[in-house]
Amino acid sequence: MSSTRTIGLCRHMFGSYRCMQRISFCSKTLANSQHLFVNFSSTKPLVISNKSTPHRSSCRSFHTAENRHGKVVPFLLADIGEGIREVVIKEWFVVEGTHVEQFDRICEVQSDKASVTITSRYDGRITKRHYNIDDTALVGDPLLEIELSKGEVDQVDDVNGSKVTEQLQSELPSNPISEKVLPRENNLGKVLATPAVRRIASEYKIQLSDVVGTGKDGRVMKEDVLNYVNKAIPGRSPPAAPAPSQPQVSTMSKPVNQQQFDTAVGEDTVIILQGIKKAMVKSMTEALSIPHFGYYDEVNMTELVKLRKELKKSPMLGEVQFTYMPVMIKATSLALKDYPVLNSSLIGEDKVLQKAAHNIGFAMDSPDGLIVPNIKNVQNLSILEIAIELDRIVKLGQQRKLGQDDITGGTFSLSNIGSIGGTYAKPVILPPQAAIGALGKIQALPRYDEDDNLVKQYIMKVSWSADHRIVEGALMARFSNLWRSYLENPSTLILHMK
Repeated sequence: MSSTRTIGLCRHMFGSYRCMQRISFCSKTLANSQHLFVNFSSTKPLVISNKSTPHRSSCRSFHTAENRHGKVVPFLLADIGEGIREVVIKEWFVVEGTHVEQFDRICEVQSDKASVTITSRYDGRITKRHYNIDDTALVGDPLLEIELSKGEVDQVDDVNGSKVTEQLQSELPSNPISEKVLPRENNLGKVLATPAVRRIASEYKIQLSDVVGTGKDGRVMKEDVLNYVNKAIPGRSPPAAPAPSQPQVSTMSKPVNQQQFDTAVGEDTVIILQGIKKAMVKSMTEALSIPHFGYYDEVNMTELVKLRKELKKSPMLGEVQFTYMPVMIKATSLALKDYPVLNSSLIGEDKVLQKAAHNIGFAMDSPDGLIVPNIKNVQNLSILEIAIELDRIVKLGQQRKLGQDDITGGTFSLSNIGSIGGTYAKPVILPPQAAIGALGKIQALPRYDEDDNLVKQYIMKVSWSADHRIVEGALMARFSNLWRSYLENPSTLILHMK
């Protein structure tokens, strides 16, 4: 009578053990009863072989044990919304060996919109991290490997059990008796590289098989791809020697050392754009489809300068730094009430969506690059409330802690270039908005007063850009005149605020 033997087969996979499906077979196909030996200690491809033993007809079963500490599962990067497909790892809060519980912080990632903190979905111990700081991770790819605590294993088995079985069925040999070689997890002939490295290679149209990997087992690292790109770019050739000419009398006291001009100054460097800088390339490329037109003017800020000096003394401000920006933002909202088409977006070719909310954005120079956060519903806020919200957003931006709600949903934008320098500019509209203003620095300049006396006044230049498909030049001029009147006569703001 034939006997059936069952084994539980485990194998090493990416630094952890994963239980494979049971293998059952009938011993009647053997000339003699045999033991099945599997070598688990070798790093070579696994070989199943049979060796003759004295005949025994009793049924016997044996199986290997799972990882004694718990099941190791990949921790996948979940979809964080807003159509985000990839993120950049900015900070790790765990290292290999760290024990975590549910909702503990794992890492902080930077998308093209905002920073997001990833938290743990399991209780367990971190066994491996797949990315370093500033690496790019794709949504759906494993961030790290986590060894589950005892209570977590059964829940994960219930979810993943069927998928594991289907995968292993395709990997096991159809005839377990004859000598077969089980395939390794990393298929022979396939270049080893992380998804981030593959993405960089695809952007530069590089075949990974052409790159020499310096990582473990020949794995291609990010540095390998970048070095390959740098070598592929032809270096600068030294300038050609000047053609011989007739001797001339030199007016220089010392001869020029020609070697200084022939010596190379260094190698060109390829910089991979990530996060906010990559998002800027995308949005500015989209802005090229908008027909811009510009309108420029100057504003007499003398009265507002005096008012700010008085308001800075108010105890109501507390620790909030009061600048001109809250007043300009409120003046923008009041002017948008009379000219709502500037607070709109073009839909298709024949529709315009006028936004009810005045979500005024302001360009900000952050450690990661240019960002444009916005203050929501400015039409309902006082100047003091705007100043408090502006102070909060600026501090979060400097700390790289702005949320998606702070970045998205803007309807109109201002760029305060004057805080750095400059007078006029040509601002680029941030799609899908219809207009943007650039504010120059405030300068003390001579101007004539009403009595033709030459007096000192504080002047600010302003530059507007608008979408000429839906905004006419006359409309932009009227909007600018109304906005300027609020700043030149700040007391009128009181009459219009609710």
